[in-house]
Amino acid sequence: MMAQIQQEKDRLDLAPKKFNMWIFIFTSFMFFAALTSAFIVYSGGKGHGLSINLPGVFLYSTATILVSSITMFLASRAAKRLQFGKQRLFLWSTIALGVAFFALQIYGWSLLVNMGVYFSNPNASQSFVYVFTGMHLLHIIAGLLLLANTLVGSYRNVPQVKNLYGMEMSGIFWHFIDIIWIYLYVFLILNQK
Repeated sequence: MMAQIQQEKDRLDLAPKKFNMWIFIFTSFMFFAALTSAFIVYSGGKGHGLSINLPGVFLYSTATILVSSITMFLASRAAKRLQFGKQRLFLWSTIALGVAFFALQIYGWSLLVNMGVYFSNPNASQSFVYVFTGMHLLHIIAGLLLLANTLVGSYRNVPQVKNLYGMEMSGIFWHFIDIIWIYLYVFLILNQK
């Protein structure tokens, strides 16, 4: 009886945090929508188009983040089935893929610099590539920290209600930043040369 009361209290304590996550996701979505709107307005002017082809590494980073969504889903499913070893394995995999995504994006920046595309650029459309990817990488860092916190909690054997809550919050955020990247990548591909 006492354990059931504690679980109910834990659930109630976590509800406002979940609401805050959805508010953060909504504001992040609006932020990226505003950035892409600014790009459209700016690039509509004469001679302000993107006028570059994105390096192919951005396609590889897209594939990497898609696979990370699969491993995040598998980690959540394992947590629900009380398969903690698999949960940890898939969380580690998701973190590794997130770090690989981050590294591929930075490598993409170096390829852009080699192409003569710099952040400070007379054609701000090209600067937007750095802004889009840079702001997304900040979200990736936040996602990696959230995943690491969830992973640590799984090793500390937190109560299952908190474990599932951590997995749910991590999953929501990680899938969101995956969707945002796909949106940005498709947007940039459609607006290149």
